[in-house]
Parts: sequence; C-alpha cells; structure tokens
Amino acid sequence: MYGERVTSVDRPAAAPDPHPPAGPHAHHGPHDEQGPHAEHGAWPAGVAYPPVEPDRFTRLVLRLHARAPRWAVPLAALGCVGLGMAYALLSDPTHSDPDARPTCLLKLTTGLDCPGCGGTRALWYVLHADLPAAARHHFLFVFSLPFLAWLFVSWAGNRAFGWRLPELRISPKVIGGFLALWLAFSVARNLPWAPFTSLYV
Repeated sequence: MYGERVTSVDRPAAAPDPHPPAGPHAHHGPHDEQGPHAEHGAWPAGVAYPPVEPDRFTRLVLRLHARAPRWAVPLAALGCVGLGMAYALLSDPTHSDPDARPTCLLKLTTGLDCPGCGGTRALWYVLHADLPAAARHHFLFVFSLPFLAWLFVSWAGNRAFGWRLPELRISPKVIGGFLALWLAFSVARNLPWAPFTSLYV
C-alpha cells in the first residue's frame, strides 16, 4: 500500500497503459493537446524562457515616462504644434519663392503639386483668420483642422487633467473615404483644364 498513488476517492490510481491503442478514436494524453508543433519537439512542455531584458535606452525612456507628470506628454505635443505654427509665421511662405528651402522635391523636379503642397501657406492664412485664402491653397487641410483640434483637446484634456470629453470616433471606412478624397484632390489639382487649374498652387 505504501508508495501507491491514491486518488480523491481513496483508490489506487490506474497505471498508464504502455501500449495505447492506435486509431482515430485513440485516447490522447495531456501532452497531445499542446498543438501541432508539440509532436516535433518545437515547444517542449515545462520549458520556461527568460524574458528579454530591455536595453539602456528603453529603460531610460520607461523611467522617464514613469516619473514624468501627466501633463508632460500633452505639453510636448503642444510644443511641436507651436513650433510648426511659429515656422509658418516667421517664414511667411506666401512671399517666398517656389524653390525656396525647404521646398517640395516633387514640385521642384516635376512641377506637379504633391498631396501636401500649399499646406504651409494654408496654415499661414488660417493663423491670419483668412479662411477663404487658406481653403484656396489646401481645402482638405482646412477641412480637417477642426477634427484634428478636437482630437488633440480631448486626448490632452483626458491625459493631463482627467477630463471626460466626448471622443470623436472615426471608423476605418471614414478614414479610407478621406484618404480616397485626398487622392482625388491631389490628382484634380494637377489637371491642366478649367476649373481644376484654380486649384493649382
């Protein structure tokens, strides 16, 4: 009796059959349910792989993220937006030459407007409250500004101050439709016929 395995009902456990039956209805043991790779020894049972240690730069970024206040990331994003606005104001792209640096390489080499051509000038006109002129240079940029501003305000307010502002949920179909419209706009503004020539910047 000593040394025997006892089950929960105080009966000796049945010894495993050294010759299990073959066939489609054969009983599979617990190790047979680990997937198709188990039988080849690709994923041996009971083997624990050590976690990959992050490098120094990753550890530094994680420490800074953990110690930074909640408003640090929104403030950094706002600083990037502010730098873009300051560049548009100081450079005054409405009076610069077409080949002034930095310039669009596509327009410099081919003479065609790229999908983003006119965006800096549109931003300059928006900052000067001239929406018709801004839409003339890049209509889709002016159209998307209110949505981008609300996305930033809702995200930054929630992260920095815990505001529960209504979120703007944009489905993949809407994003795909906007990208298709942007592509059509980019093609139409380069057509050499009226009224498409009015979109040329």
